[in-house]
Amino acid sequence: MASGPTEENIESTKRQIRTLVNEVAELSKSNMPAAEFYPAVLQRIVNALAAVGGAIWLVDGESGLRLAHQIQISPNLVDPQNDEAIQHGRLLTRLIMQGRGELVPPMSSSLAEGEGNPTRFLLVMAPLQSPKETVGLIEVFQRPDSAPDAQRGYLKFVEHMAKLISDWIKGHTLQEVSNRQELWQQSDQFARLVHDNLDLRDTAFTIANEGRRLIDCDRVSVAVMKHGKAKVIAISGQDSIENRSNTVQALNTLASRVVMSGEPLWYDGSTEDLPPQLEEAIEDYVDISHGRTVTVLPIRQPERKLEGDVLAQRNETNEARIRRNVIGALIIEQIETQLNRPTLEGRTDLVYEHACRALSNSIDHSHILFMPLWKFLDRCLWMFRGSALPRTLSILTLVAAAIGAMFLVPLDFDLQGNGKLKASIERQVFAHTDGEIEQVLVDHGDTVSQDQPLVVMKNAELDHQIEMTRGQLSQGQTQAYELKRLLNDNTRLTDADRIRYDQDVKQAEQEVLNRAKELEILEKRKKDLQRLSPIQGIVTTWDVKKVLNARPVVTGQVLMNIADPEGPWEIEILMPEKRMRYLDYGFATESKKDADGKEYLDVEVILRTAPEKKYYGKLYRDGIGQRAELDAEDGAVVKLRCQPNDETLLEITRRPGVQVMADVKCGKRSVAFVCFYEVIEWIRANVLF
Repeated sequence: MASGPTEENIESTKRQIRTLVNEVAELSKSNMPAAEFYPAVLQRIVNALAAVGGAIWLVDGESGLRLAHQIQISPNLVDPQNDEAIQHGRLLTRLIMQGRGELVPPMSSSLAEGEGNPTRFLLVMAPLQSPKETVGLIEVFQRPDSAPDAQRGYLKFVEHMAKLISDWIKGHTLQEVSNRQELWQQSDQFARLVHDNLDLRDTAFTIANEGRRLIDCDRVSVAVMKHGKAKVIAISGQDSIENRSNTVQALNTLASRVVMSGEPLWYDGSTEDLPPQLEEAIEDYVDISHGRTVTVLPIRQPERKLEGDVLAQRNETNEARIRRNVIGALIIEQIETQLNRPTLEGRTDLVYEHACRALSNSIDHSHILFMPLWKFLDRCLWMFRGSALPRTLSILTLVAAAIGAMFLVPLDFDLQGNGKLKASIERQVFAHTDGEIEQVLVDHGDTVSQDQPLVVMKNAELDHQIEMTRGQLSQGQTQAYELKRLLNDNTRLTDADRIRYDQDVKQAEQEVLNRAKELEILEKRKKDLQRLSPIQGIVTTWDVKKVLNARPVVTGQVLMNIADPEGPWEIEILMPEKRMRYLDYGFATESKKDADGKEYLDVEVILRTAPEKKYYGKLYRDGIGQRAELDAEDGAVVKLRCQPNDETLLEITRRPGVQVMADVKCGKRSVAFVCFYEVIEWIRANVLF
């Protein structure tokens, strides 16, 4: 005989039920997604009641009832064409409309309403209530052989569980509404920002950065069509685009091929259904960017419809959309984020529609002729509106007065050139023959007198020639002497022999004479190996001993410079050749005459080492060079010789080569001419010519 349940078993079952109830209560307070919440709750309810199965039904505004989750439900109850499903559905609909729980016996039906329980299980059903309406129903399939009191306990338990599930649905609904509200706020902000600017690059960066926040992905890029290819002009999180980088080039290639295909690309790691050209491009890009999902959407020129033309929007076919011009591409990437496809598509649609119109308007705006000029003029118009007008007129009056003064007020017209102070008497010491410096007798700054030895040179080849010439001269003299002796001592010579000997004597004497002259020339060349100072003065060549000592030189090479510091001085000015026409103009209009009637122009000079004081001089016509020379710093220049007036300049420094800056006074010209004559000359030479 079987024994009944013991108190210990009953207490253990109650503890298990209380534990399951507490778990359901905790789940109802969590933020668990619906796909995880409904299976967890229903499984605990079925376990607590030791039921066969169960189901949670939710009210769907479009299709009536929707099965959220089920355990061991009969397939006939979910087949919309099955009579059992129709009968069962009418039962569910009535209970949801009544908003109260109920126990429905197995295999029961109502002929009047066409509803019933077509199953062989007891249906324990309780509605899921929201503050305003019934949002669903929980259904438990229980064995029918339980006592009436137990069945009422089942219903009470299921109603309590329905209340906990309703609390979770309420919180979940509020969270969804809050998320939806936040999403719409972000969408509204995105729409306002993306349409706020018509500059193409700014619009693209706004689409990329704000679109990434709205979609909640890792990276958004925007490409525009240029010369038949897509070029990325904006990437979220980057202030500038490095077009030479491998990532940007691969993205350009991918966007170009997707645009050519005319269809969006949704890449989630599989390339099975992609054509070869897209498969190659997406694999090359993913290898560099390491993206999990990549979406490339061609941005098409939006069709201009009348506002409210809903019929035209509905009748627009896919072919019509494809025919619209593609103006760019929108690239969405997920690297770490993992949005599911429906969520990603929904958020992408919000960004895409606004991006199409904003990018199209920006491109149209950028193609307007002289748009930068119109923008500048528009920004300037504020100065002529309202209270700014009097101030603008005052400023314009001052500017006009300043411009007029530039053409009316005269200013000193000076031609500036670099130069140096040098002694008028200056000589260069040359090498008169090839040789090697044997000894340098003076150094930089030494005072030398005229004909003082400066450098001693040697030439081994010249010494060898001298010795050979001396030997040849001695040999010739001996030969001439012997011929004369033979001619005078031999009395038995015939007339013919005497004539021949006489000719040999003359030839020997001529050879002696030639060798003597050659030796004289060679001796003079050897004497020239010792160079003498041409004038009295000082050595101006820097570090001459170090430069020349043991150095081979050739004929005509400059060895050193000698200047006479006690004689007259002059300022050598290097005037750029392009300014010579103005110098001629100055002599023609502003020249002065000295006591001798010679024309000159005043010159103002400053020392580069002491620019605080000015000195003065005179530039005569005969001090202007007759040809242009090439200078390493100033280019083509003409040398001018200026005579200094101020003796204090010579008292301060008598060092040849002191650098100066000189202004040649060429009269007065307008301020505009003085300030901009070189600019005008450049424009004439490089723009107008």
